[in-house]
Amino acid sequence: MPSNTVRVGIIGCGGIAFAKHLPYLSQIDGVEIAGFYNPTEEKARKAKEQYGSKDAKIYHSWQDILEDPSIDVVHVLTPNKFHAEMTIAALKSGKHVMCEKPMATNAQDAQGMVEAAKKSGKKLTVAFQNRFKPENMMLKQLVERGDLGWIYFAKARALRRRGVPTWGNFLNKDMQGGGALIDIGSHALDLTLWFMNNYQVKSVVGTTYNVLSKEENAANPWGPWDPSKFQVEESAFGFITMADGATVVVESSWALNTVDEGEAQTVLCGSKAGADNICGLRINGEDMGSLYLNDVETQLHGAAYYEPHVVDPGKLEMESWIEAVREDKEPLVKPEQALVVTQIIDAIYQSAATGKPVLF
Repeated sequence: MPSNTVRVGIIGCGGIAFAKHLPYLSQIDGVEIAGFYNPTEEKARKAKEQYGSKDAKIYHSWQDILEDPSIDVVHVLTPNKFHAEMTIAALKSGKHVMCEKPMATNAQDAQGMVEAAKKSGKKLTVAFQNRFKPENMMLKQLVERGDLGWIYFAKARALRRRGVPTWGNFLNKDMQGGGALIDIGSHALDLTLWFMNNYQVKSVVGTTYNVLSKEENAANPWGPWDPSKFQVEESAFGFITMADGATVVVESSWALNTVDEGEAQTVLCGSKAGADNICGLRINGEDMGSLYLNDVETQLHGAAYYEPHVVDPGKLEMESWIEAVREDKEPLVKPEQALVVTQIIDAIYQSAATGKPVLF
């Protein structure tokens, strides 16, 4: 076996495994998907048949994967409730870990994951694939170059007019820890803090709502939800003050009476210029006494009669992660950054429950 071969074990063979992790890992040279565990063994068997290495195994428990010394990396793709426990155990067993977002259902568990990574010396990352979209990679470079100046106001947006996930555990508070905020809001918040490179929080105020979730036979692309089983918030909003005085507003909803929809979106307002990724990448500002708005082209276009070359951000995410493991580099999504995302989400929920601000 080549020395740079990376053997991956998959814990959780559900939708996100088949939609992103398995197909893209299987396309990377030198990566072997060698272990599978799922509570329903049929799903693990299907994953092994489609993506498993020649010697791939199906394990009877997730702990068995961790005890296998031939496994180098573990991907934790389970309901949110189990992220922290499984990730911490995997790190302690000497495995590198990619955990699906959100990092954990609460800040205390996320902190434990960061501490476990430091003690183990193994790599930990959280799957925020939207960082790898071309417009977001370019915007990050522009911010780092100083084009926007000090970003003192930003909005993290993840709004659906109707888009409630009615399958699996999404509406189960015990399994998921929350609703729209922890699900799609986490992506927008991660992007915004990453662009700003600002992780020092001063205070958080938040509100949550369950208004439309009470509707019977509601219009929804994945079918109407059962109001009696809708245990999490449909909408959550947050107002965050950073230590340097900057303000971040979070808007997240699975069901909101608005036509202003969009996910993994950010609006940045800086001292030199502003930017957003609402429709591709747009930069706005003032120059020589005039206001300007520039649409920045970020896709790589091919020649005539050929399709544009567009790489899925999920594929770039997997390639970057495996490269970090092989070359002993920091992953693009650092666990300390994902921890702050979880701390803010936790604080929004806490503030909504108590009606009081949360001070950091």
